Amino acid sequence: MEGALAKKPIGPVRRDFTPWESGNAKPFIEFRNVTKRFGDFTAVDNLSLTIYEREFFALLGGSGCGKTTMMRMLGGFEEPSAGEIFLDGQNLAGVPPYRRPANMMFQSYALFPHMSVERNIAFGLQQDKLPKGEIEARVQQMLKLVKLEDFAKRKPHQLSGGQRQRVALARSIAKKPKVLLLDEPLGALDRKLREETQFELMDLQTELGMTFLIVTHDQEEAMTVADRIAVMDRGRIIQVATPAEIYETPNSRFVADFIGSINLIEARVASRNGTVTRLKAPNLEREIAVSQPTDANVGDTVWFAIRPEKIRLGFDAPQNGTANAAEAEIWDIGYLGDVSIFHAKAAEDLILKSTVANITRTVERPISWEDNVWLSWDEDAGVILTR
Repeated sequence: MEGALAKKPIGPVRRDFTPWESGNAKPFIEFRNVTKRFGDFTAVDNLSLTIYEREFFALLGGSGCGKTTMMRMLGGFEEPSAGEIFLDGQNLAGVPPYRRPANMMFQSYALFPHMSVERNIAFGLQQDKLPKGEIEARVQQMLKLVKLEDFAKRKPHQLSGGQRQRVALARSIAKKPKVLLLDEPLGALDRKLREETQFELMDLQTELGMTFLIVTHDQEEAMTVADRIAVMDRGRIIQVATPAEIYETPNSRFVADFIGSINLIEARVASRNGTVTRLKAPNLEREIAVSQPTDANVGDTVWFAIRPEKIRLGFDAPQNGTANAAEAEIWDIGYLGDVSIFHAKAAEDLILKSTVANITRTVERPISWEDNVWLSWDEDAGVILTR
């Protein structure tokens, strides 16, 4: 990316914060060609990454992809087998965890069960031998920040899961680290509380002006809280981008398939004409027109990726005979309340998914199993993937 005006942002912007698009911004955290091996197993493979100050950054991937190993190396709990890690210009090689300006909030919270909420928060400050008055003031500040003033004297077992999570968060930020490392911090919470806490984390991070690095396998969590996401697989970073860019313009089939739900159609390039590329899928009668230039040559095999919510569903064929459309038969229906998911068989070996918002309580003629329908989509609704 070659500057702040290099391209128009995709999707909504959570806040006016895009230092990665500026050639003048200096990275705050840098992984430079970092590799981590455990015996014959390579957990992180020659990985380079830059994170900026005040950024809420997410490492996202499945189990064993290397995301937690990266966080542990930054925190000082593991040493790289090769490469260097810098934090605010300092090479962290040989610096023990307790001397690094970073705190880690563990998934288990690791609260002291015999200590009250306020004593848990004060523990790290006491270890640093801060003056008593300063410790008391800092603890009260943290209690107010996480809205636990009325629970200061309680023990962890007297708190709900969400309240324990807040205590752990308050203890982690009480020492005012430069970076807060969050290892699957919301995994123990139920779905509704997890969603509420995600927004609280975002607001808290913005208010504190700190750099947050979160490790998660939860796609929705990463998409909600992060300014940028690094999608990882087998020790490597596949794509780094904003949540909207990751979702709308994935750079590979892996990212497209890992983030959300996707329809992937194998096709070959039939023609290229300016910004419109036409694809021919062997199992669809009509060519697919895509408003996207591609490096692929005519005749090359590519994949057309389109999200289910971009596909319209109806009984009538599009009036434009050259529009992107496919005739199909409804095979499965999933009703989720706010949306319905339809699986439509467009060919013997091609089932496409369409997500339809339930914006009214009733419809005149609901689509049902075995109905013949038409699927249609706009030229800019999907993307062409070459790998």
